[in-house]
Amino acid sequence: MFPSAAGSTRRPAADEAYDGLGDTHRLYAEAFGRDSIDGNGLPLDATVHYGERYDNAFWDGQQMVFGDGDGQIFQRFTRSLSVIGHELTHGVTQYSGGLVYRNHAGALNESLSDVFGALVEQYAKQQSSTEASWLIGAGLFTDQVQGAALRSMKAPGTAYDDDVLGKDPQPDSMDSYVHTSADNGGVHINSGIPNRAFCLVALALGGNAWDAPARIWYETLTGGSLKPNATFGAFARATAASAGELFGDGSAEHDAVRSAWETVKVKL
Repeated sequence: MFPSAAGSTRRPAADEAYDGLGDTHRLYAEAFGRDSIDGNGLPLDATVHYGERYDNAFWDGQQMVFGDGDGQIFQRFTRSLSVIGHELTHGVTQYSGGLVYRNHAGALNESLSDVFGALVEQYAKQQSSTEASWLIGAGLFTDQVQGAALRSMKAPGTAYDDDVLGKDPQPDSMDSYVHTSADNGGVHINSGIPNRAFCLVALALGGNAWDAPARIWYETLTGGSLKPNATFGAFARATAASAGELFGDGSAEHDAVRSAWETVKVKL
């Protein structure tokens, strides 16, 4: 278990990282019965103050690593619980068979991390789907940046609009899918499409997103049917199949999943 670290070191980055690891562990344990990132009690370690003015956080395959930000665009990355949950979920994906980090499969990899990163934050705050912001990385930008967060799952393409960073490039449906060779085929950009699909499911069903919507996505990720090179269409069909298996074909959950993918123009 991970008791609160508030005030334990009086070093904000260390305390935030400790609490964020604990909140992520708690979501997976209590909502899905998963014992840590690997499902087998993997100790959760983290390094803070990585590098110098480092503008990122990442899962390195074994532990979490957090930068302090440059102080001009980004503040320290331990400030965001959704980012901590996002990066640790890359580990869950890794131990669940992985997704090739390019094109559709890479965007799904990023989206799954956003989904469960948002869920970690919502679970810690006990927020319903309608109460949640659905923002990833809220609070990371300094006051010099015109933006609310790194990404918006509810409204992809609206998270920031800044003179230096430019405008959030995420599409909200396949109609505006970004074909690019940059960013491993746009994995951080096109993840907005499956992100919105999950958010639509959660809002359609109401209540808490870590219940039925998350169970569907978690089963899809960990159930063994997802191939490493999965396309958006393959993932959509897999989520619909998971919803049918968990709740029944024609159930509200099954219908919500199918409707969400149709809204974002992904063919099942």
